[in-house]
Amino acid sequence: MSTSFLSADKILFTSESVTEGHPDKLCDQVSDAVLDEILANDPNARVACETATTTGTVIVAGEITTTHYVDVPQLVR
Repeated sequence: MSTSFLSADKILFTSESVTEGHPDKLCDQVSDAVLDEILANDPNARVACETATTTGTVIVAGEITTTHYVDVPQLVR
């Protein structure tokens, strides 16, 4: 027998919060910068952009459909 989310007696809610300087914050800023640059020049663009980072390396990946060229390495720097 299964219990649905709405009929459960107890629900455990969790969330993650990261502080300033955390790599997730940097990745969010990079992804946002790419998105902002594209949408400012092509409001009809489609952007699915993800960023990963480690010491000395930033990887920007995803699917982008746009008429506007973005120099991603320059934007990241």
